[in-house]
Amino acid sequence: MTDADDLAEQVLAGDLRLYELEDHADHDTAAAARRKLLESETDATLDTVGQYAFPAEDAETAIENMVGTIQVPLGVAGPVAVSGGSADGEYYLPLATTEGALLASVNRGCSVIDSAGGADARVTKQGMTRAPVFRVQGITEAEEVVNWVRDNRDALAETAESTTNHGELLDVTTYVVGDSVFLRFVYDTKDAMGMNMATIATREAASLVEEETPASLVALSGNLCSDKKPAAINAIEGRGRSVTADVHVPRETVEERLHTTPEAIEEANTRKNLVGSAKAGALGFNAHAANVVAASFLATGQDAAQVVEGSNAITTVEAREDELYASVSIASLEVGTVGGGTKLPTQAEALDVLGLRGGGDPAGSNADALAEIITVGALAGELSLLAALASRHLSSAHEELGR
Repeated sequence: MTDADDLAEQVLAGDLRLYELEDHADHDTAAAARRKLLESETDATLDTVGQYAFPAEDAETAIENMVGTIQVPLGVAGPVAVSGGSADGEYYLPLATTEGALLASVNRGCSVIDSAGGADARVTKQGMTRAPVFRVQGITEAEEVVNWVRDNRDALAETAESTTNHGELLDVTTYVVGDSVFLRFVYDTKDAMGMNMATIATREAASLVEEETPASLVALSGNLCSDKKPAAINAIEGRGRSVTADVHVPRETVEERLHTTPEAIEEANTRKNLVGSAKAGALGFNAHAANVVAASFLATGQDAAQVVEGSNAITTVEAREDELYASVSIASLEVGTVGGGTKLPTQAEALDVLGLRGGGDPAGSNADALAEIITVGALAGELSLLAALASRHLSSAHEELGR
């Protein structure tokens, strides 16, 4: 009997719990024991799930009760030229997805952008948020809390920043709803996505608010942050990084490479992305920016649930005399190149493809560059899909590539 068999039997007998197995064996043996347990309790065979290329210990901070890995196919789009505030050069964009035709579409868009001389991209705003909610007796106490916060920003910053060597408090905005007071803290988290950093820092700052005001903390997250949920505040104020990428494509390139005209793409964008999205009450006014955001997040170790915020994008298109102008503005792109899933070996290799693994110099430059490249990838996807719709080639592409 193997160590994994023995551990699995102890769990079945009630002598051990699933989450305790690493206390009795190495991480790979513990994962194998969980697979054996699942196979004995279900009709599943987990041979493929158990074939992974890195030690299970490397995933210790990324998952609990590990049994193996789910392998998502990884492709690459590009190269595409990016002229950004931090990104500068030709880049291949790693994308992990199970959607057939997506890589082909983004790759076509990248090729068009590259032939047009590349895209410009800039991070226009940066700040990770956490917004605790406090209870007060009424509006009089709420005003007292608001005034104290306004007059004591330096003390809040000192307290919050005492928990981290990297985070910096940028702002605190107050919101009052009856006897609830919300404080939306905004942090510069450098090259980390920074959600954990912001949460820990805000916990300390919230304690100071409780000590100095009548407010009583109810929840460290009051949903005004707003994390992993559709929210207008993120579409307006931004969260993580707000990024815009644009490109000028010569008219002849549109006609030769995209098989349509600037005017047809502009009309498709207006009627679909702008009018259609408005009628639907959407927060995002784009064709499928979330496709590239999701695929790049999976490839580079980002928090996949934050694709919700990443879909807050507006695509604009204008047919000009000799060219097509197109842009994508993503309001809330939450990315990092250190911490979290970026430490996993396969995701770290994807960041190596971009030359962006780890912290940059100056701090924050690698995450800014990643955000700019992802946004250019989203722009490529928008161009290609809008052109396919304008030329009526969308269904044929999916019949050929994605069935």
